[in-house]
Amino acid sequence: MQLPSSSLKRSLPLFLLCCSMLVPPAAHAQGHGPEEAEAIEAMENQISRIQEQQLELQKDLMAMRRELAQHRARMHLGHPATTNEAAAREHASSPHAIEGARQLARNSATPAPTTTAHHLYPGEVPTPTIGEDTPTYAAIVAHRDEDMVNRLADNNVGPHPRETAGAQATGALGDHGVFHVGPVTVVLGGYFDTSAVLENRHVASGTFNYWSAMPFPRDANYHQNNFEGSPRYSRFSLMARANIDSHTTVSGFVETDFGAGAETTNPYESNAYVPRLRQAYLSYDDTLEGNHLLIGQAWSLLTPGRAGIVARQESLPETIESSMLAGQTWTRQWQARYVHELLQHRLWLGLSIENPATIYDTTGFDNNNGSVPLPNGGTATIGANGTGLTEFTTNYSDEIAPDVIGKIAWDPAWGHYEAEGIVRFPHDRVFANGTGHNNTAIAGGGGGSAVLPVIPHKLEIHLAGLAGVGIGRYGSVLLPDVTLNAQGKPKPLPDAQATAGIVAHVNPRIDVYGYYGMQRSGRSYFSSGGSAYGYGNPMSSNAGCEVEMSPLACTASIRSVQEFTVGAWWRFLKGRYGTVEVGTQLAYSRLETWKAIGGAPSTSMSQIFFDFRYLPFQ
Repeated sequence: MQLPSSSLKRSLPLFLLCCSMLVPPAAHAQGHGPEEAEAIEAMENQISRIQEQQLELQKDLMAMRRELAQHRARMHLGHPATTNEAAAREHASSPHAIEGARQLARNSATPAPTTTAHHLYPGEVPTPTIGEDTPTYAAIVAHRDEDMVNRLADNNVGPHPRETAGAQATGALGDHGVFHVGPVTVVLGGYFDTSAVLENRHVASGTFNYWSAMPFPRDANYHQNNFEGSPRYSRFSLMARANIDSHTTVSGFVETDFGAGAETTNPYESNAYVPRLRQAYLSYDDTLEGNHLLIGQAWSLLTPGRAGIVARQESLPETIESSMLAGQTWTRQWQARYVHELLQHRLWLGLSIENPATIYDTTGFDNNNGSVPLPNGGTATIGANGTGLTEFTTNYSDEIAPDVIGKIAWDPAWGHYEAEGIVRFPHDRVFANGTGHNNTAIAGGGGGSAVLPVIPHKLEIHLAGLAGVGIGRYGSVLLPDVTLNAQGKPKPLPDAQATAGIVAHVNPRIDVYGYYGMQRSGRSYFSSGGSAYGYGNPMSSNAGCEVEMSPLACTASIRSVQEFTVGAWWRFLKGRYGTVEVGTQLAYSRLETWKAIGGAPSTSMSQIFFDFRYLPFQ
């Protein structure tokens, strides 16, 4: 096995000499005009670029050394090398790797350009100052292992650009805030946020869009504008990671913000227990055998991704609204997930069991804390209010088994593609005619997603969709999963959710995006004794929806919610102190209902969002 270590060793002194020549004395920098200041800034930018390239080669060198050590160990034990090791040796001795070392030497002697600093979108690396300890391979991998995975199987999508809102939404970790406690690497993440929304309807949910509460003309808040701002979505995260050996790691990740109230705590979507627990999980990763385990609260396996099946690389909208986008498929919930990768990080297979929480629609029924009287005189029990340390005003559904989710992800040379499926088991108990019995329905569906790098790392198209029955809770609109039939058994409702978007990284400081999202529900109903029961019943009343302060009923079962939105982010300050950015977003949402007595009323809402963020670790 041949390693280009001699080339790298020869290039390092040249690199250090170049850096020392490029750094101007402080006395010389003082007292000169704009031309000198511009030249100094250009030289500093060149130093930063060379440092980034040096670290890239440092990682390659350490990876080669690791593979060589494994090869020697196997040779010592008398075992032949595996196919993966042979491939790794071939990569290490390839002309591309050797040319990388030579390129560093050439770059070191290149005059400083007069353009702005180079920006690496695919997988950025930290830039240390001159005189700091050189990071080890272990520290770099502990910092951002998914960068290395994607680098080995580049799909031209790459990991999230770390400072983008998409990366922040998934708990991506930054460049700074990395330190060591013995053999454990600790990485800080998060940001300080202050956001606001101006809307033409008063929906008292702040920057979290709760579309189901959009008012109709009968409500006074339909006729009122509303402004609300808050810093409650400031976010903080911490990851502790340790290397068991050269290819196996164990880690823990926790993320929190202040985006919940005690009485709104529920298990249906974000599991936002106060202070809001966004994510908290531990993981075990063996990159040699391709095995990955995760257990705890994390983004559901149904959530679209952008690189393999890797935690913190979910493909989420860049939007400011904390509910993201109508039609977005996601939850954050407890799960036990196993992922196996094949074909050198290009094919990924995942299986997860996840916490169930069924959303029941009981339109037309009386619902007394999960106890529902039936037209035939029986009673269906669909859940119970929380007790002990759970929220006592929240009704927790009765569940018999976890949701089971499977996913396959493919990363060819261009794009990222996924297909997934889910099986669920809504469950209740009915007591009628002196006897009781349990009922279990089978629900589920399937879908897929794709990220298409039209211009790699510059312009992306995002597509995702999921359809089935009893899956409403997995969409941002939170439409119901099931209703009840005349016998009180769970009746899964059809549901479809989809998003499409385009994201442009105009330059290293500006991102622009546009999205369309939709979630749509079917209906199931019956009538008994002159009364209408179930979701979307045409015999229910919508007569009072369109007249302000009308005394008539407005049942208005939601048929669909659509959202169109555009926005942009501008990182106007960026340096070793972190990143400061500002964003704005325009959104239009429209809600349509199932036709009933009085028609099929609809409503809409227009919003302008503003946001300022300081990311000290990115």
